Amino acid sequence: MELILVFFVAAVAWLVIIYNLFVRDKNRVLAAWSDIDVQLKRRHDLIPKLIDAVKQYADYESSTLSAITVLRSESADASGIEKKGQIERELSTKLHQLIALAENYPDLKANQSFLDLQKNLTNVENHIQYARRYYNGAVRNLNIRVDSFPDMLIARTFRFIPAEFFDFDEAI
Repeated sequence: MELILVFFVAAVAWLVIIYNLFVRDKNRVLAAWSDIDVQLKRRHDLIPKLIDAVKQYADYESSTLSAITVLRSESADASGIEKKGQIERELSTKLHQLIALAENYPDLKANQSFLDLQKNLTNVENHIQYARRYYNGAVRNLNIRVDSFPDMLIARTFRFIPAEFFDFDEAI
């Protein structure tokens, strides 16, 4: 009888421990996504200022400026990590093109406001990269736990599901 009781207590303890590890890993993924979201919002806040600075010098580059504005809006409205990653990848490419356009305008390259915006944008891009790495590491840990035996038994019972990776390579 004592052996059955010990086995039962051990099984319940195992269940509680594994469940709590799932909760921890899920919350790490959510917190890491929140960090990415904050950095993306910072970048999105810089974009109108950067566009305004470039408009003063390069009015005829309006197609690039319009595309950046549209992508910024689409990203804000995007649902799903994969879709947001695709849009952010396109946005990074367009921002890279915008920065490259500045090379054709010596007055713009010398403008302190533009230089500060460019520096801030590069800083935010680096923060996005770090946040993305942390997020993807948290996702990897959760997904391994969800797919590993015997933890998968708890995952299926309590409906823990794998999380999506945030794949987006910055162009800047």
